[in-house]
Amino acid sequence: MTKSPTLSSKDFLESSVRFALDHALLCGATAASVEVQDESGLNITVRNLDVETLEHTRDRSFSITVYVGKRRGSASTGDLSESSIKKTVKAAVDIAGYTSEDPFAGLPDKSELCVKPEDLSLCHPWSISSEEAIEICKRSEKAALDADPRIVNSEGSNVSTSVGRFVLGNTLGFCNGFDYSHHSMDTSVIAEDDNGMQEGFWYDTKVDPKELLSPEFIGRKAAQRALSMLSAKTLSTRECPVIFDALTAKGLLRLFASAVSGSQLYRKLSFLNDSLEKKIFPEFVTIEENPFVKKGYGSAPFDDEGVQAHKRNVIEDGIVKGYFLSTYSARKLGMKTTGNAGGAYNLYLKARPGHRENSLEALLNRMGTGLLVTSMIGQGVNLTTGDYSRGAKGFWVENGQIQYPVDGITIAGNLRDMFASIEAVADDAIDSDNYLTGSILLSKLKVAGS
Repeated sequence: MTKSPTLSSKDFLESSVRFALDHALLCGATAASVEVQDESGLNITVRNLDVETLEHTRDRSFSITVYVGKRRGSASTGDLSESSIKKTVKAAVDIAGYTSEDPFAGLPDKSELCVKPEDLSLCHPWSISSEEAIEICKRSEKAALDADPRIVNSEGSNVSTSVGRFVLGNTLGFCNGFDYSHHSMDTSVIAEDDNGMQEGFWYDTKVDPKELLSPEFIGRKAAQRALSMLSAKTLSTRECPVIFDALTAKGLLRLFASAVSGSQLYRKLSFLNDSLEKKIFPEFVTIEENPFVKKGYGSAPFDDEGVQAHKRNVIEDGIVKGYFLSTYSARKLGMKTTGNAGGAYNLYLKARPGHRENSLEALLNRMGTGLLVTSMIGQGVNLTTGDYSRGAKGFWVENGQIQYPVDGITIAGNLRDMFASIEAVADDAIDSDNYLTGSILLSKLKVAGS
């Protein structure tokens, strides 16, 4: 059995951080922040029941940002020896000497730092050998290949597991960190009939490996998605109601988070500039951010600057109540950090009763006739204007019933209009990352086909 290497102790990482901070001040920095991380992992891919990839990884990293007055410099290394840390610190200070002064640069206010981090149960190592991981991949892929004779090939089955430890510190006295783990499985296969081929994919990602879906379920789900798309048709160009299933609806939530992130806002590159306290969703929609979910994929007691995280509603009654801001972006906007250096935590899109259905089937019945989208293609989104145009696959629905699969279409609209046109949300969310929403029904979108 192959075992992952032992991670550096927390005491060692903390001493490295403090050593670097002290040396930065000796080198002329007026303030500094340091992050040290140690991570190990295993990544295995099986294709057609043969091992295609087997990787053991071990990554150590040291990064420092120094401030000399309002000048900023950063440097990094993978060597945690004292001599390497000294050289890296000196490099950061030298770089700061060549940069322009930035009035918004600097560490967070000390009062905003996390004082007592909550234990969120974010580290659950997977004691798995390479041989066991290979067997899991084979089980998933075999379940997919055996599902139907029309499953003719595989794009592979993957198991990935990693565990890490990090410590973050700064010259304001903050020095803390936590252990974490990420585990995932996925399988992708190809189905074929007389009308061509279709690919089907499924996956799961968790902090605790005991909570992963079974390999057989993932394989069968991938096969079912491929088979369901066989003999797909195109559609004539039209406007119609559209449902984004629970998987593709995550993309809408990601786009909202990106549009109200500080870096987009202070650069004036978002269609949601100056949207605070303005209604952009229907009044029945709430989007909650919760950093404190136990074993949550997007959980953390503090952000990448050590700022205390907060549970809050970023959308309430359809109204924007908050942005996602780091210290720097907040200062650029004349606001306070929201503790989101590093991005959003766990986001949950919810709908009030009357606009919430208990299943995708109920949402299809509510829509009646329209398009169910189950897969997106391409990156045709302009966050500056909100224009949205992406290739899609899915199913045509009439009277609440799926009629046939659809391929070769493009759906187009504007995100501002799309957010405002949400009619209902299903309770079928897929808990596989930090974006949680059920299937979403939009009243109308343009569908371009043949």
